[in-house]
Amino acid sequence: MKGRLRAREGVRIPGVGRLLHAYWRFSRGLTLGVRTVVIDGSDRVFLVRHTYAHGWHFPGGGVEPGEAALDAARRELREEAGIDIVGEPRLHGVFFNSNASRRDHVVVYLVRDFRVIAEKAPDREIAEARFFPLDALPPGLTRGTRARLAEIAGGGPVSAQW
Repeated sequence: MKGRLRAREGVRIPGVGRLLHAYWRFSRGLTLGVRTVVIDGSDRVFLVRHTYAHGWHFPGGGVEPGEAALDAARRELREEAGIDIVGEPRLHGVFFNSNASRRDHVVVYLVRDFRVIAEKAPDREIAEARFFPLDALPPGLTRGTRARLAEIAGGGPVSAQW
């Protein structure tokens, strides 16, 4: 009882926090990904089509251990699109992606201030990558991509679900 009382009073019990953190990490771990919605001054959005998944997506990928979500967004955008973020992106939201797993979340950033550093050529991961006018999107947008565009470009309500 003393240990519980002391913990509630804010007295630090050495090692307990680390043990609980390790337990939660393995028992309740989650996966975290990022996507960037890049929209240029002509109201065109940048989309990618992967070689390993169907449909058109926003550039993005997984957040590595020890990596901040924004740093992952910058890295993935550079790798998948040949685009550097110049200004500060706006956090659009964090979404639960039950399609991937019961533990997956996606952080979405809106990027309007950027620089194209290289035209993205097809490679092992990206089959196609380019800008599309918001009023002429390609067929095959994924559900999550379509929902985020409706929220951002159409002013729709923001959902908690990917």
